[in-house]
Amino acid sequence: MTTLNTKRQPARLAMLIALALAGHSPTLYASETFNTELVELDNPGMGKADLSAFESGSQAAGTYRVDVILDDQLMDTLDITFTALKTDSGNEVLQPCLSIDQLKQWGVRTALFPQLASGKLGCADLQAIPQASTDFQFGAQRLVISIPQAAVDLPARGYVSPQMWDEGITAAMLNYSLSAANSRAKTGQGASSASQYANLRPGVNIGPWRFRNYTTWSREATGQDKWDSVYTYAQRAVIPLKAQLTLGDSSTPADVFDGIPFRGGQLASDDDMLPDSLKGYAPVVRGIARTNAQVVVRQNGYQIYQSYVAPGAFEIADMYPTGGAGDLDVTIKEADGSEQHFTQPYASLPVLQREGRLKYALTGGNYRAYNPSVEKTPFGQLTGIYGLRHGMTIYGGLQGSSKYQSLALGLGTNRGEAGALSADVTQSWSTPDNAAKTQGQSWRVRYSKNMVNTGTNVSIAGYRYSTRGYYGMQEVLDSWGDGSALQDRRRNRAELTMSQSLGGSLGAMTLSAAREDYWNSGTSMVSWSAGYNNYWHNISYGVTWTYSKNGRSASSGSESGKTYDSDRLLAINVSVPLDAFLPQTWVNYGMNASRNNGATHTVGMNGVALENRALSWNVQQGYGTQGVGYSGNMNGDYKGTYGDVSVGYGYDRNSERLNYGVQGGVLAHADGMTFSQPLGETNALIKAPGAHGVGIRNQAGVRTDYRGYTVVSNLSVYRKNDLALAPENMPDDVELEINTRTVTPTRGAVVKAEYISSVGRKVLMTLSDSNRAVPFGAVVTLEGNANGSFIVGDRGQVYLTGMPERGTVVATWGNQASQRCRADFSLPKHTSNGGIADTSASCRQEQ
Repeated sequence: MTTLNTKRQPARLAMLIALALAGHSPTLYASETFNTELVELDNPGMGKADLSAFESGSQAAGTYRVDVILDDQLMDTLDITFTALKTDSGNEVLQPCLSIDQLKQWGVRTALFPQLASGKLGCADLQAIPQASTDFQFGAQRLVISIPQAAVDLPARGYVSPQMWDEGITAAMLNYSLSAANSRAKTGQGASSASQYANLRPGVNIGPWRFRNYTTWSREATGQDKWDSVYTYAQRAVIPLKAQLTLGDSSTPADVFDGIPFRGGQLASDDDMLPDSLKGYAPVVRGIARTNAQVVVRQNGYQIYQSYVAPGAFEIADMYPTGGAGDLDVTIKEADGSEQHFTQPYASLPVLQREGRLKYALTGGNYRAYNPSVEKTPFGQLTGIYGLRHGMTIYGGLQGSSKYQSLALGLGTNRGEAGALSADVTQSWSTPDNAAKTQGQSWRVRYSKNMVNTGTNVSIAGYRYSTRGYYGMQEVLDSWGDGSALQDRRRNRAELTMSQSLGGSLGAMTLSAAREDYWNSGTSMVSWSAGYNNYWHNISYGVTWTYSKNGRSASSGSESGKTYDSDRLLAINVSVPLDAFLPQTWVNYGMNASRNNGATHTVGMNGVALENRALSWNVQQGYGTQGVGYSGNMNGDYKGTYGDVSVGYGYDRNSERLNYGVQGGVLAHADGMTFSQPLGETNALIKAPGAHGVGIRNQAGVRTDYRGYTVVSNLSVYRKNDLALAPENMPDDVELEINTRTVTPTRGAVVKAEYISSVGRKVLMTLSDSNRAVPFGAVVTLEGNANGSFIVGDRGQVYLTGMPERGTVVATWGNQASQRCRADFSLPKHTSNGGIADTSASCRQEQ
């Protein structure tokens, strides 16, 4: 019996090992330890460092900037405080401190779990949610949160909570652009002249309010000065209504009626406040799942959406719009392995809206005409666009004034294979100046479709017809003070824009056309443009043909008084890169042949240079027929820290011209004044004290000024914008805790992106006492500065940043007084490569 049992023991052992390795067995944990005796061999008699923090593999508690991932979706990037927590196995892990408000912003249904508030120090107790867990992936700086689907209602993709929108700081700003040109006659046929131009766009931000002005000044060759105020307005976001309130000078939306300039007030929807996945038009995908299923949506073979649904009916309404490009192929993968397939027709058109989405605009004020003699007539306008079921959209509006009233009604529809179509009619009642009251209609049809199989994209095909009695509001209001306002009253307008891919390496063709004619004139406007573009071995080339005809009538309705400006133009261009000889440089050839003006041939070079492509330049030489002769030009544009500078020179047979200009921005804020490149609608103030001359990623020529400040313009509104400083440009005496900040500005805001910098010298210091090095793993701090700590490496060496010229450091490698020492230091004037000072210091143990 004993022998039999002995023979069976290996089999039992194998079975136990197999069970231990099976996927359903409990997870086994093992910890790694450092043999501190080996470390002591290099430092005899100095003592051992306490390396328990390293043995557990955990990181020090504190505040870390992390990407928050909730159920595989990036929710936020922010600073989170982590505290050390011991697990049942005795290991230490970092536990995030998350507030209930943060969880609510990320879609967690906090109201279902009142015990979340039982956490300490204002931190939510995630154990209140069954099966909820967190995983801090330190190496990737990611906090992965897993919460059961029943406890979370994930927002639409691209959603950024309004609570995270930043209204920005109080600031005053000025955008300026100054330019001038001097021409000198070389022959009697030329003329000498000089001109100057400036546009100034001052503004002030106070809380959510944006005050803006746009003023221009010009001086012509005659020496006459002219000032114009283009607009002045105050604007703010009305976040609960997803709209913008504008008071002052602006224009009405042009989706239902033609846009009209006004001075007054307007409340209008701001689509940029919606998530990217809810902007534009896309159909709602509906289906029924038999089990817990995976839904996959593809378009043109590309997977554009994936989600998981519970058994029963579902709908998907947060897909990103992808233009009018092909139908949607929907696959429902059931839990039992079976699949359902169906096709959802898809097309897009500007007048279409998503189901349940209302876009509106309410405007009231005085008509604002450029011609000062036109009456400032009060008027009002209301428009609305609403998305219905089954891919339908209804839209319309009202316009009213003492001289004009109109009513518009339209319908848009998604017809899948047939494309997207919208049609509307506007009925008007008008009283033009010196004319009887009249009425009429304007009919409009617009169409869009992308034919994937043939590579044909019809972006816009539109047609508009107006009856003889129809007038637009702007035409009628202009007539009260401008006798020529009704001279060319539009009757028909047709337009087309399309592109055709030829497949493979055959290139692509484009076509655009427009035609207009008028009721009270025998003239018409016709424009055609066709082009072909391709490339071969990085050599790009293209051919473009245009035809244009613009009619002018000396006497209305008289054929004999009608004249036309018409021309046909053929253009050929070739661009060859010279990367093998001159990086970022191209040589180009162009030929323009005009029926009226002969042909011109040009040969030139262009390129970009300097760091971050700050300098762009081009040089060109040409020759023209029909007496044009030789011509040439050269231009350069430099984008610098404090603005942009451009200069150009050109000549032809009769004259030569020198033009030059400068543009930039000035931002006044609580920390002083910052000069920058031209400001955009929405901007960020970079604040990195001491970090002067540092470049900004993906911003040509932008660098911090001598104080460490600069401005980044043209941010995406209501979206997360990552602003990264280029560490390779960092001064030798500056270290940043983090070089990337994320901002989410509202429209027109100036948001502050502040970078905490440590200014001082970089030092590689060797710490020892009586020829014994400070032990490996000891922590070193600068006396009087508790913000930074450094770890001693091999042979007592420690790398320190932000150090003064002289001072005292403290090294600690345990809790005993004998495991602590102090070292006074005075840094040498000279540094090694990289600006690092190499020095040694005697570390005296404290008694």
